Amino acid sequence: MNPITLPIAELKPALAGLGKVINPRATLPVLNHVKVERTAEGWIALTGTDLDRFVTMRLEHPAEGTPMAVLIPYVQLVQVTKNCGKDERIHIEPGCIKFALADNLGEQKVKHIPVEEFPVTPRIKTEAIALPPELRRSIHEAMECASVDATRYVLNGTFIDTSNPKANYIVGTDGKHLYSANSFTLPLKNSVIIPNHKFLGWKEFNADGEWQMKVDDKAVQLSSRRWRFVSKQIDGNYPNWRQTIPTPDDAKTHITLDPAKLETLIKLIQRMPCHDAEKFQTIGLECKEGQLLLLGKDNGNEPWTRVPVLDAQAQGPEALIFLSRRFFIKALDYGLNTISIIDQIAPLRFHNKGRQMIVMPLRPDGANTQPPATQQSAPVNMQPSRPVLSPAPPPKPIITNPTSEEPPPNGTPSPLEEALNLTLQIRDKYTEGFNLLRDLSTKLKAVHRDHKNSSREFNSVRSTLRSLQGLKL
Repeated sequence: MNPITLPIAELKPALAGLGKVINPRATLPVLNHVKVERTAEGWIALTGTDLDRFVTMRLEHPAEGTPMAVLIPYVQLVQVTKNCGKDERIHIEPGCIKFALADNLGEQKVKHIPVEEFPVTPRIKTEAIALPPELRRSIHEAMECASVDATRYVLNGTFIDTSNPKANYIVGTDGKHLYSANSFTLPLKNSVIIPNHKFLGWKEFNADGEWQMKVDDKAVQLSSRRWRFVSKQIDGNYPNWRQTIPTPDDAKTHITLDPAKLETLIKLIQRMPCHDAEKFQTIGLECKEGQLLLLGKDNGNEPWTRVPVLDAQAQGPEALIFLSRRFFIKALDYGLNTISIIDQIAPLRFHNKGRQMIVMPLRPDGANTQPPATQQSAPVNMQPSRPVLSPAPPPKPIITNPTSEEPPPNGTPSPLEEALNLTLQIRDKYTEGFNLLRDLSTKLKAVHRDHKNSSREFNSVRSTLRSLQGLKL
């Protein structure tokens, strides 16, 4: 039987990609393994999985030999690869890994697990859909805006909205900011929620040629020239994201930024003083006399420092609004160079052609009234007289989901929402039990400590009595 030969130069990046889904500490032993197989056509592929996601990498060239498949522990394969040079090769056989050792072949034994125990990779039989670079870019940008909160599972993915057959949308949101892009038309019958995963942002996968997508009722597949990612779809109905988009005609103040100067503006924002860096990272935008000013301060008791943005044009009524600089920087990094403002409490809209980001504003802290009309802008190294800013009511989240404490608007939770509520209750019970066990452990340690102290005192008294008994009166 011809062994399966794996070049180290290809194996190392393959293991890095497979490691995005393989959990070496998984309780199910087979999930700690890599499936190495050679097909009847000679193609060699490596597959890793966590049951919900499958990642497969095919080697560059086919090889001779009969079809075979072997399971190799991921950690063991990584260790052998680390000790080999990039021009070397290792050989996989059932039960062992062989590698160059001086002028001979070294060998490591591998614990046998039947290959039949490895989960079967879902096969999606629909036609592949090509994803051009612009569409792939929008998918990545939407993924970066999606929620990572496990209790908002339906928002943990990128939504491809096909409700309008002539203009599909790519959407991602976490309830605080929302991204959407259109001008796409994909041959999909139904909308799809692609689960976000760190593998999809991995540079090797993104540098491996054009993406293609396959979708059926249960799974979604994204593949490149040699890589394939298969995942279960996210079940559930995506919220009505369109109702959160401000009506463009309601915005009267518009800021246009020079596309060539966005990187410079990002660096300026990063240098602005920030009084709540650990929480909101608040920054202010003020439009005044056709000029854009950035507002920041080192702590809550200081006056706002105003810095003019030279390469910006402001049109419309004067406006003052606050937001997180993280979202501001993200929008600029996406090239969204137009900002539309309705008022101090309405969401901001960053946009450029078919792409947009909706951002919830923040409340300024401290003051009761608007800054004086005579307030002059100041450079970074100057302290202006302290302005007074009016507080804004707390804005509502862009998208809200029912929780265990808050029933849905119609008063009747769906089966999915009931199941989610039960999982939250189970989580709370486990947390309560863990806290009780921790308190019990603390008390037992105290008892043990008191017992040791009591034993020491008893031994000391007993020693003293013995000494007294030994004295002669």
